[in-house]
Amino acid sequence: MIKISPILESYLDHHTDQEPEILSRLRVETYQCTTQPHMISGEYQGRLLSVLSKILAPKTIVELGTFTGYATLCLAEGLTSDGKIITMDKNDELEYLCRKYFDESEFASKIDFRINDAREELETIEKNSVDLAFIDADKESYPYYFEKVLELLRPGGTMLVDNVLWYGKVMMEEEDKKDPSTKILKEFNEMVTKDKRVESIILPIRDGITLIRKK
Repeated sequence: MIKISPILESYLDHHTDQEPEILSRLRVETYQCTTQPHMISGEYQGRLLSVLSKILAPKTIVELGTFTGYATLCLAEGLTSDGKIITMDKNDELEYLCRKYFDESEFASKIDFRINDAREELETIEKNSVDLAFIDADKESYPYYFEKVLELLRPGGTMLVDNVLWYGKVMMEEEDKKDPSTKILKEFNEMVTKDKRVESIILPIRDGITLIRKK
C-alpha cells in the first residue's frame, strides 16, 4: 500500500463520507474470518468506487475478483434501477460470506454472483454491453483481462484496475525474481499508457487504481 502521513490519513477520513452500516459489518467480519483481510477494498477506496459508480450511473457492471464482496456492494450503489453487477471469483471458500451480505443488502436482486474462472465467464458477456468494469483479480492475468474487458466495454465505458502500484514495487529498477507479479504489472502499466484505444490515469490511492476510459 502507498503510505501517507497519519495526519493526512486522519484528515481524509474526517472529510470523506462514512461507509454504510452493512459495509462496516462486512469489513469487520472480513478481518475476523479471512487470512488475507488486506485484500478488501477498504472504507476510503470503497467510497471512491461508490461515488464513481453514482456519477456514471451504469446499467451493467462487471467485477473480476469478488473476495468478500465489499467492492461489489460499493459499486452496486450507483446502478440504474434496472441495472446489474456481474461479479466473479473462483474461490468458493468465501462464497458463504459474500452471499450473506449480498442477500441482506438492498441490491440483492441486482447482483449476479458467479463462482467460476473469469476467463470462462467473460465469454458469456455481450461485447460493447458493459458500462463499468473493476478488475481486482490475479495480477498475472491483467493483460488478458484488460483486452477482454475492453471488448466488452461500450465506447465511453470505464474500467478500473486495482493494485497497479503493487506496494511501490513497480517503481523499483530491480525486480524480485520471486514476485513475478511486479514484472507483469510494470509491463501492464506501460501497455495501458501506450494504448491509443483508451485514455488513462493512475490514481495513487491505496495500492494504486488505474482509471481507464474506452474511446
